[in-house]
Amino acid sequence: MAQTRLEKRFADLKAEGRGGLVTFTTAGDPDPQTAQAILDGLPAAGADVIELGMPFSDPMADGPAIQLASRRALNSGMTLRKTLEMVRTFRLKDQDTPIILMGYFNPIYIYGVGAFLKDAKEAGVDGFIVVDLPPEHDDEFCIPALDAGLHFIRLTTPTTDSARIGKVLENTSGFVYYVSILGITGTGAASEAELQKAIDHLKSHTDLPVAVGFGIRTPDHAARVSRAADAAVVGSAIIDRLAAQLDDNGKAKPGLAQDVLEFVGTLAQAVRTQ
Repeated sequence: MAQTRLEKRFADLKAEGRGGLVTFTTAGDPDPQTAQAILDGLPAAGADVIELGMPFSDPMADGPAIQLASRRALNSGMTLRKTLEMVRTFRLKDQDTPIILMGYFNPIYIYGVGAFLKDAKEAGVDGFIVVDLPPEHDDEFCIPALDAGLHFIRLTTPTTDSARIGKVLENTSGFVYYVSILGITGTGAASEAELQKAIDHLKSHTDLPVAVGFGIRTPDHAARVSRAADAAVVGSAIIDRLAAQLDDNGKAKPGLAQDVLEFVGTLAQAVRTQ
């Protein structure tokens, strides 16, 4: 079978001898136009893989920064259908950078699994991270996504022991997302020794690339993580950078998108020049 965009990107990173940068932003945050400008500019800024958040009213696994991003996006009128339109617009200019949609199952369920997978694939989505669907519910979305030729990325944590990890990895594809801390997004950080031990443990169970996220806030931290893992995932720090450029009414100040992309550029440069 031909390589998918995501498989090719990780193969290219391996050939370059470096870890990648995975960025997270929320579709429609702080408004559709600004969010599209940020999304369109991420590859040139240095993002190797893009995670695009599907706004949801109750993002229970996320910390305050991403919760507020979801609220801003929903208040700006963002929907799941409009999220797919953002991807479709992105694909007019970029056919190479993988896009993973990340979020919760409820909006997908309401949309209709079959219709959503069809529309997502046609829009140019490469895969999904659905944080509230454990392996026991793979028949609801994971298996249909894989059957449609789309990746399903699973999260593992410091508490995912050897007895559980086989089940977690059973239908995982694309890469494994290792949550390096216990808790919500945007908090804490694991030590390098702890991180390396966890990655080695995962690598003993799978040949898939391992991306590490949660708690990565600086270029130096991203570089250190990408030395140990196949990629570093940065989300809350990017969202915080965005939020700092909102006015008192929660609207984007001039230059917000450029400022966010410049920050992504510093992360990418650090990852590339370790």
